[in-house]
Amino acid sequence: MADLVLFEFLHTEMVAELWAQDPDPGPGGQKTSLLVLEGMGFRVGQALGERLPRETLAFREELDILKFLCKDLWVAVFHKQMDSLRTNHQGTYVLQDNNFPLLVRMASGLQYLEEAPKFLAFTCGLLRGTLSTLGVKSLVTASVAALPACKFQVVIQKP
Repeated sequence: MADLVLFEFLHTEMVAELWAQDPDPGPGGQKTSLLVLEGMGFRVGQALGERLPRETLAFREELDILKFLCKDLWVAVFHKQMDSLRTNHQGTYVLQDNNFPLLVRMASGLQYLEEAPKFLAFTCGLLRGTLSTLGVKSLVTASVAALPACKFQVVIQKP
């Protein structure tokens, strides 16, 4: 449990540091900061994908890989499973976490809703990096309608 708290503090400091460089960076600066966070998450996701036990990596379908993300990867990082996984069976998956650990501390009011995207960029990169290591090219976006719940949309890019 202590490692989850340490990860939350590290993540909060990464976000704070990127936004402290320019408190009001405008749209271009915000996009750059989000890309940096997403890139950091991508690299961590790649490393996690490389370190996972090889016997669990024998997936037959995309759905098996996404189930792996929702169960095993999420437990390894956040000590809980994803709450739901939905698909349209055409390469689009929606992963929902109703109590996302990185948003729980800011869930006390609606005024923080507009700040949520910068706390999700790292995790989008984490998912995309893990998928990349597993041989799946994807686009991952996140949305928040009510804190601390969030949805990650994974669109698999076909070759």
